[in-house]
Amino acid sequence: MTAPTPPTPPFRDPHLPFAKRIDDLLSRLTLEERIGALHQFTPAVERLGIAAFRTGQEALHGVAWMGPATVFPQAVGLGATWNPELVRRVGEAVSRETRAMRARDERVGLNVWAPTVNLLRHPLWGRNEEGYSEDPRLTSAIATAYTRGLRGDHPVYWRTAPVLKHWLAHNNETARDTTSSSVRPRVLHEYDLRAFRDAVEAGAVAGVMPAYNLVNGRPNHVSPYLREQLRTWTEEELLVCSDAGAPSNLVDSEHYFDTHEEAVAASLRAGVDSFTDHGTDSSVIVGRLEEALRQGLLTEAEINGAVRRQLSVRFRLGEFDPGADPYGDAGAPQAEGAADEHAFDTPEHRALAREAAEQAVVLLKNDGLLPLSPAHTRVAVVGLLADECKLDWYSGTLIHRSTPLEGLYERFGAERVEFTEGVDRVLLKTSAGAFLHVPPAPDTPDTARGAEGALDPALLAGRTDLAPLTAGPEGTELALVDWGEGVLTLRAPDGRYLSVAEDGCLRASADQPGGWVVQETFRLEPHGGGHLLRHVGTGLPVQVAADGVKVAPENPSAGEGAAAGQDAAAGAGPEVFELIVTEHGEEAVARAAARADVVVVVAGNDPHINGRETEDRTTLRLPVQQELLLRAARAANPSTVLALVSAYPYAVDPTDLPAMLWTAHGGQAAGTALARVLAGDVSPAGRLPQTWYADDADLPGLLDYDVIGSRQTYLYFGGTPLFPFGHGLSYAAFAYGDLTARAGEQGVRVSFTVTHTGAVTADEVVQLYTRAVDPSVPRPLRELVAHRRLTLAPGETADIVFELPLSAFAFWDVTAGRWRVEPGRYELLAGASSADVRQRTTITLDGETAVPRAVLEHGLDAAGFDEQSGTEIVDRTRESGDAVTPVAGQEGELVFGHCDFGNGAREVTVEVSGGGTVELSLDDGPVLAALSPSAPTSGPYDYVTLGAPLASAGAPVPTAGVHEVRLRLRGALRLARVGFSG
Repeated sequence: MTAPTPPTPPFRDPHLPFAKRIDDLLSRLTLEERIGALHQFTPAVERLGIAAFRTGQEALHGVAWMGPATVFPQAVGLGATWNPELVRRVGEAVSRETRAMRARDERVGLNVWAPTVNLLRHPLWGRNEEGYSEDPRLTSAIATAYTRGLRGDHPVYWRTAPVLKHWLAHNNETARDTTSSSVRPRVLHEYDLRAFRDAVEAGAVAGVMPAYNLVNGRPNHVSPYLREQLRTWTEEELLVCSDAGAPSNLVDSEHYFDTHEEAVAASLRAGVDSFTDHGTDSSVIVGRLEEALRQGLLTEAEINGAVRRQLSVRFRLGEFDPGADPYGDAGAPQAEGAADEHAFDTPEHRALAREAAEQAVVLLKNDGLLPLSPAHTRVAVVGLLADECKLDWYSGTLIHRSTPLEGLYERFGAERVEFTEGVDRVLLKTSAGAFLHVPPAPDTPDTARGAEGALDPALLAGRTDLAPLTAGPEGTELALVDWGEGVLTLRAPDGRYLSVAEDGCLRASADQPGGWVVQETFRLEPHGGGHLLRHVGTGLPVQVAADGVKVAPENPSAGEGAAAGQDAAAGAGPEVFELIVTEHGEEAVARAAARADVVVVVAGNDPHINGRETEDRTTLRLPVQQELLLRAARAANPSTVLALVSAYPYAVDPTDLPAMLWTAHGGQAAGTALARVLAGDVSPAGRLPQTWYADDADLPGLLDYDVIGSRQTYLYFGGTPLFPFGHGLSYAAFAYGDLTARAGEQGVRVSFTVTHTGAVTADEVVQLYTRAVDPSVPRPLRELVAHRRLTLAPGETADIVFELPLSAFAFWDVTAGRWRVEPGRYELLAGASSADVRQRTTITLDGETAVPRAVLEHGLDAAGFDEQSGTEIVDRTRESGDAVTPVAGQEGELVFGHCDFGNGAREVTVEVSGGGTVELSLDDGPVLAALSPSAPTSGPYDYVTLGAPLASAGAPVPTAGVHEVRLRLRGALRLARVGFSG
């Protein structure tokens, strides 16, 4: 007798709605299994036939960390294309390669952690390369396009599930897990939230990742905005994945909670659904969650909610419907027509990588030198990046590679191109008279770092199979590059970089600098008539020992005046080296430049050195060695082109340069793209996605997040930039005309024409800005509301129409706590950049009249100020709410405009914690009340309410009418709220 086939459980029935299927699966999971699902690495549930799952697959500009993949331009380069449709196609290619790679390597995840939508508020941020723009609308347009490509266009199933990084107001690596971004309500809504919101509302986002930092004194991993904002923007279930190690930071570095059980419980209640902590070992987080549940800090219902959101992503990815999933893994049953869903390194992807790299090139200046004629131009290509195709921390391993030199060889012919790198050639001589020597490497094929793929590339070890450096009579000439701030690399003649592995030995073993802790960087420190060679990664000096050259602790017994060389020779202390320069790089550059018709200087950064995750830059200046090379080339040949290849802006004076370009590190096709632009095969049409400031003095403090108060970004910066937001030149010319604008009940219709008046087919990026003519509060000097990249043939005219919703003209009204369109005149500016305005017109909007603050009825929330000085916003409680405190050692002031006191108030109350004084005055008048606790409160969250009279009984009330309220704060005091009574 045949046993009956067991019925298909409802969670396996593709005809049921996902919600019912998730309900069924949740009911079948034990509590232990549900808690286990809250770690990044969710174990399999074999009794139900459910596979293991992990959140997180890096895919910022290609599939990262998991081996060879198509490498597209860095995210800031994709932002420079100003082309959402192109970026959508890039996202589509990346998601297809993700599926293809997963089909052969189950470690590859489908929950992709990309894109990064943090706004590029400050150009010294170390992770500038990861963002798209300083502008929230451009950022959201590019991010929405990328997520749509990653998601796919099936109405039910997703090709990959993108997670936006990093929630919220995150633009500094310096002390990134302990610093707090003070974000006033207007900046929060008009700037930081906007980029996230527009992308989420577009419907192609699976979740977000909170950032390491705090916002208004509260860690992002317990942010109330996850509930109050994020999850109100869509009806989709959104998965919130913690950043790596951040749950433990809540106790270990931030000291925000006393115990890890409190921390994980608070995170989960705030909205975190998946904990990325302790690598693949889930036992620590699971144990903390179980103990939190036992202590009553969590409920089973809260655990179920988090698991439900993770399961929602897994269902959308088709995991439980292999026969219906159009993107299904190779070898599994697939829907008809799904074959191309596993496209990998196809000719189409290679062509797309080149197209993206070409569209990302920005022509900053051109006095007629460009384009070059390949048939009649002898080119000297020089510079530290001239023969480099650099990768960053979030890159895949290159399958194809094109450097600027290779691109120019291919396009101009090797016989017309001369190359000089411009490095300093040096020997390192020991105090004993020996020279550092690099032993020959065995004749075996090199494998690029990370080529085999790694779930955590930070754990990849350095090579120990090669012989360490030695010291002897024959020295090896090394290529020395100073990348700025004294950080340098040393490279052997065969191209291998000097590196330090776990055994401390110094070897020529790395194909490029890289790794979470870079092991290929050094400093030369003056010492005893020579130099110590200090390894940056370990912080240790280099010494010469009997078994080779290595790093070792300094001899604590050897003083400055000791015979350091004798100690080093005995292997007991650091070696003191004499640096012998056999060739200065600028001299070689000058010789090559003098022989050429045109010099192309390729300068910029290495994405793993000085400005990267964990490390902010300290200056906008180009490193000194590269400035020397540029000056040498320009002095030898006035026809010098500067091509900056970098992850961020530089302050480079272009006055004496006839041509200047910028591109981000452009991925596998970077060199070909740059050469085609230089040769005129492609007319450049990239546009700057952020302001290029002229000097460090133009920058706000790195930790000053008040873009309004400190006048940051093109929106508020009133100075003269080196190059403005949206800037980019072309080999063609375009004329704008016939600008009209018509306001209706729902929005504004703007139309104008763009005519190609040049001689070659080219792209133009049309930009439309708006400006409130006479605002009642500080508003942007100009604000991007629409843009379009289009291709025009010579003589062709395009009719441009933009339909702007009225919300495009709104600002966040702190008096009402909502968006408001202010009545009045608005200027519309159409042109080629934020500064290059070709047409303008003005419209009048009815809007909504402002209503004064009804302070007798509602009081004042301290963080709802109009202006401030010397204060920062902090957390009112650990769970929610804001308070304001003076910056340490300063007197702070808060200004609240248009406060309606009606017939007047006789008493003021303040809710404060800590100790100090609050002084109240109206307009520019005298102090009416000063309130101080009799003694400091016991803690920052222990608030007391203090009161003081504003008028004595029977006396006239001085507060009647509408006034400006000024509050001065002194001491270690937190002010949460001010109340008034009649």
